[in-house]
Amino acid sequence: MLNLSSCNNVTDQFQILRFLDPPRPISSLRRRNAAFPVSKTTPLSLQGGASIRVESGSGSLADRLRLGSLTDGGYSYTEKFIVRCYEVGINKTATVETIANLLQEVGCNHAQNVGFSTDGFATTTTMRKLHLIWVTARMHIEIYKYPAWSDVVEIETWCQSEGRIGTRRDWILKDYVTGQVIGRATSKWVMMNQDTRRLQKVSDEVRDEYLVFCPRELRLAFPEENNSSLRKIPKLEDPAQHSRLGLMPRRADFDMNQHVNNVAYIGWVLESMPQDIIDTHELQTITLDYRRECQQDDIVDSLTSWELIDDTNAVSKLQGTNGSPAAIGEKKEQPQFLHLLRLSGNGSEINRGRTEWRKKPAR
Repeated sequence: MLNLSSCNNVTDQFQILRFLDPPRPISSLRRRNAAFPVSKTTPLSLQGGASIRVESGSGSLADRLRLGSLTDGGYSYTEKFIVRCYEVGINKTATVETIANLLQEVGCNHAQNVGFSTDGFATTTTMRKLHLIWVTARMHIEIYKYPAWSDVVEIETWCQSEGRIGTRRDWILKDYVTGQVIGRATSKWVMMNQDTRRLQKVSDEVRDEYLVFCPRELRLAFPEENNSSLRKIPKLEDPAQHSRLGLMPRRADFDMNQHVNNVAYIGWVLESMPQDIIDTHELQTITLDYRRECQQDDIVDSLTSWELIDDTNAVSKLQGTNGSPAAIGEKKEQPQFLHLLRLSGNGSEINRGRTEWRKKPAR
């Protein structure tokens, strides 16, 4: 991977950034500024000759400085990121929280690029009028190789309709230098009223506003049949083998939609992982089902237990609402765990999850 830490000075690093995304001529930038005035609408041409009008982005300067643009005829968005020193963990590579934050960032930048609002995550004109927002229902991330400090990661994302109650967003992560796929992710989102905090069906008006930016044919980051993103997650019952009790959301955990950001739940889930696994393994796959919001004064318990895939009784009792159960008798070399986040007071389920781990590579 391209390593910026080997550069001798700031000038060298700037030259590399120029290599990643060659600067446009001043005249081109001026034309782009003229094409995207603030608080106005702009025509956008999509593959196939379609043309629509979208709202402008949040600001031309940020738009120019980002290393991202629409791809696939306007139906996806690709952006390059440099892994920063504060985004790596004890393995000297990016943490899974870093990866999840980058997925969220590129998704939001995609929404801005096509003209959706910055006042919330990818809200359309109708959504803002009705005080509607998107919230995560399920997130599935697979990481095949973690990028290290100063590596450059290229992430492509696109969104599609997911039935009558939500939408989905997929991602593909690549090593920018080699083009190797180092990760994939998919997610399901549902619509919620920001005032009542109740879920709401996606209206035809809202659907029409965002479907114009979606691929014409179904495109999946995980096209394989019976892939792990489809597996149900059974509820973890007491007594759990490992636990971390009394977790509380920090003020920094709340996002612009006034709820605990979905990345914070990943950290809480991992808090109850056994230390010997953390010391010898790295996270390969994580799937989370989000079942209720966590409020500012809530106290959360994190529970974890080993998952025995070949346990016939356990498989028959799967109670999730997404996908299909794992095949009975399936065994994998990598250890797998089931997770549960619940309210300490009444035991209400906040989040259920599954993780799969692999041995740390020799360095």
